Amino acid sequence: MTNAKPVQIVMIEDDEGHARLIEKNIRRAGVNNEIIPFANGTEALAFLFGDDGSGEVSAGRHLLILLDLNLPDMGGVDILERVKANTHLKRSPVIVLTTTDDSREIQRCYDLGANVYITKPVDYEGFANAIRQLGLFFSVMQVPETE
Repeated sequence: MTNAKPVQIVMIEDDEGHARLIEKNIRRAGVNNEIIPFANGTEALAFLFGDDGSGEVSAGRHLLILLDLNLPDMGGVDILERVKANTHLKRSPVIVLTTTDDSREIQRCYDLGANVYITKPVDYEGFANAIRQLGLFFSVMQVPETE
């Protein structure tokens, strides 16, 4: 059994109030993983894809991405699309958080590979459960190390 690295939660959310609420609820759900917050897509993409943009920096990371769709500098759907199209990142679960409940947008996110879609204001019980389930999912999921 290899030594599983703990999952890092990447939170891409520009509204500080929402970000704090989300973090509080993750903690309330009993998830103590590191949360790495980003207030815009540019910085988040730099973290996820690295300086060279290949995504190789994330090859050894176990990430859970919380993604707000309405960001100041770019659309969350674009970020989702890039994450799911990248060899090193496509296995990372993505929870989409947004204020819209437009069924076409929701369908588009699922088509692109989002794992969970949650509309804000978030039903925090549901949110806590989703995080817990993904947490369980992670504790049993051994990501094969790439050679």
